Amino acid sequence: MHHSAPAPVLLVIAHGSRDPRHAATVHALVREVRAQRPGVRVETAFLDFNVPSVSGVLESLAAEGVRDVVALPLLLTRAFHAKADIPAVLREAPRGLRIRQADVLGPSPLLVSALERRLYEAGLDPADKPTTGVVLASAGSSDPEAIAVIAEIAREWRHTGWCAVRPAFASASLPRTEEAVRELRDLGCERVAVAPYVLAPGRLPDRIAAGAADADVLGDVLGAAPEVARVLLRRYEAAAVRELLAVGA
Repeated sequence: MHHSAPAPVLLVIAHGSRDPRHAATVHALVREVRAQRPGVRVETAFLDFNVPSVSGVLESLAAEGVRDVVALPLLLTRAFHAKADIPAVLREAPRGLRIRQADVLGPSPLLVSALERRLYEAGLDPADKPTTGVVLASAGSSDPEAIAVIAEIAREWRHTGWCAVRPAFASASLPRTEEAVRELRDLGCERVAVAPYVLAPGRLPDRIAAGAADADVLGDVLGAAPEVARVLLRRYEAAAVRELLAVGA
């Protein structure tokens, strides 16, 4: 009888943080992923601050005899960690493990749907969308590609019926959240909402929240929104069908 090969293990790689809310949110998202796709084994690892480490999980999988892994960066843009940090640690994986690095989560229409979900959960009335300006507030990056992606998401989101949408950044780039809030007020938007384009709580999301003090609505982080889990699984599936990258072979 023919037996198909087992599905690759999905290794979700989060950045990590000293803030305990970060790891708790990552684990909640992974639980949502497992609930949506119970047939896939999902493991979690962190680049820094939290355990288990990426190398530790890869060593454990290799010791079990696992052969096939899809490593998924829990990131919204292709900045430094996706381009440098994660590929570097994956190159140090044990011999015999076949690893494919999946694409980062963003951009995706599903993530925009999750942003709107969070704003409505925070009290924004969907009927007020045409008179509401939104600040798309990201953590920020020194990578021009990542900044350009955020600006493009804001431009496209504006066309779905908002009064206006402006990007803002908690670090590395301008404008800051509070500056974007003022700009939307000056434009004449009746309400201003801040949508944090971040996955989990931490220092930079707290900075976004502080900058939203004069806004009418502040959405929660994306976290374990079902749309985020769906995007994650789509990235996994796309990577799983790519030609295998033999690491350490």
